[in-house]
Amino acid sequence: MGGAGQEGWLRIAAGASEVALDPAIGNIRRFRVRGREIFHTAHWVGTPAAEQADSAVDAGLAGDFLAAPFGSSDLLDDPPHGWSANSPWHVTSRAQDAGSAVLCLTLGARVMGARVTKEVRLRSGESVLYQCHGIADGAGVLPVAHHPMFRLAPGDAITFSPKRAALTAGPPLAARHGLAYPARTADPRVFPAAAGGTRDLTRYPDAGREEDFVTLVEAEGARLGWTALLRRQAGDLLVILKEARILPVTMLWISDGGRDHAPWDGRHAGVLAVEDGVTAGAQGHRAAAEGGSAVAREGVATGLVLAEGRQHRIRHAIAVLDPPEGFGPVTEVVLASGRLVAADAAGRSAATAFAPGFFAI
Repeated sequence: MGGAGQEGWLRIAAGASEVALDPAIGNIRRFRVRGREIFHTAHWVGTPAAEQADSAVDAGLAGDFLAAPFGSSDLLDDPPHGWSANSPWHVTSRAQDAGSAVLCLTLGARVMGARVTKEVRLRSGESVLYQCHGIADGAGVLPVAHHPMFRLAPGDAITFSPKRAALTAGPPLAARHGLAYPARTADPRVFPAAAGGTRDLTRYPDAGREEDFVTLVEAEGARLGWTALLRRQAGDLLVILKEARILPVTMLWISDGGRDHAPWDGRHAGVLAVEDGVTAGAQGHRAAAEGGSAVAREGVATGLVLAEGRQHRIRHAIAVLDPPEGFGPVTEVVLASGRLVAADAAGRSAATAFAPGFFAI
């Protein structure tokens, strides 16, 4: 349970970046840039405590994976986050040259009758992890999301492309939580708090011993969606990018020691998942398929509509930038002329080369 050992991982590298993917459960276990690990791995992974996890995806909780369907299924007899995060993927091709490395896989299981493929790409001269998932044929409404996890410290800046709303729905994930449930705000800096007052979603909290899950809905007409994490202790800037018309929500899972049961044991802390998707947030598959969820009321789709002959493409990228001295929270992200540029309020910027035309925006 929890995937293959490191000897079974698939690895690609280009320039200063490298990726290791576990084909047993389909997650990218490692993403390294200049030898520095970018992703989070839960403390129990690879230990006997992993056997206490409820699913393969939790036993091997690390990195990034595609959740299809997203969350705990109340419509299908699937494990949490679907077979895409709990069962084997098979290599269909891999290529390496002086400029790039590409790994292509197909999910062995069908998801609501659909075939699911994964492409992972690195390019030399860049510090960007590109992914593209294809979902073809099938029938029904399928909520999907990426699930990259990162380590953050109290006060680290979390900023995003413009949102129409931030909301919570349903019961909280754990008894100890900092946000109110249900709640909504148009300004993520003043989200209603469980104890009264407000919390600022643009800063990683310093309260500790809490677990929260909040859904951000893209602004109307948005094309490029992004989340920027300015990590002071790590000394880097992470920019997570998506096509907003396909993935209209970004869900923030703030896991800061709020779960006491095994294998979490109150030790899974300082973690943020930035889950870009088309879902009903935490309300489940049935709510996504039937409509009427808190997210649907914001006027966006909550799942991909599957049909024979129809193919969906989900493009996603994570860039690792070196912020200049004094760089503040990101206020703007621009893709143009083969470059990704992130700027702060004072006009300082950090940049990297970026594959032209990767996003259809």
